Amino acid sequence: MNADERQRQILVRARTDGRVQVGSLAADLAVAEETVRRDLRELVDRGVLQRVHGGAYPVESAGFESNIKHRSTSLVGEKRRIAVAAVERMHGAETVYIDEGVTPQFVAEAIRPENPITVVTSSLLAAGSLADAANVTVLLLGGRLRGRTLATVDHWALRMLGDLVIDLAFLGANGISRDHGLTTPDPAVAAVKSEVVARARRRVFVGLHTKFGVASFCRFADVTDFEALVTDTGLSPSEARRFSVLGPQVVRA
Repeated sequence: MNADERQRQILVRARTDGRVQVGSLAADLAVAEETVRRDLRELVDRGVLQRVHGGAYPVESAGFESNIKHRSTSLVGEKRRIAVAAVERMHGAETVYIDEGVTPQFVAEAIRPENPITVVTSSLLAAGSLADAANVTVLLLGGRLRGRTLATVDHWALRMLGDLVIDLAFLGANGISRDHGLTTPDPAVAAVKSEVVARARRRVFVGLHTKFGVASFCRFADVTDFEALVTDTGLSPSEARRFSVLGPQVVRA
């Protein structure tokens, strides 16, 4: 098997399983671990994998985006801790935007306000989580439904957002980097997120440590647009400091 075919198989497995390990790849492909490490370096250089200790995970891009089924079973404990820490930053917000994605859905589940609030969301999952919550009025954005994330996009959603002023937005991303800001693979999703950034007085990023240092296809915000980046302890303290230098507080839950 030549290097191109080997790397193709590695990428397919990473995108299917969500992560690959050097040892298991070497055994399955019948090559030395150093050969696998070299293949991973080349795939990282191409921007399709992100290296971690012992292996790598796929970068979401214009050609690949994981679906909601996979996201809802991956690192669930970390996502729930992020959500709880993020909700602690509401600080009296009366109008709140909740983004598409599993971590924002967990933010919705964690919101149980003592006083009435209005939640705006593009996510059917978030809306469903809050449908019977006390003191919560839910406004679901209209538009085309993306089956991959169960969220609405396109001009209907943008038109609704254009008439709103939002106190606080909880936003996710497929990648967040100091050089490229916050990014997502789909231009239609990026347009909705960008409009939310423009309409919200305060913005909080919620996402796993695996999103950091990653750049996807479409930029929708700068790191400096956010008052806080809420992630898990998988993000190293040194990397957290590098992001905090740009302005936002980095919370490792």
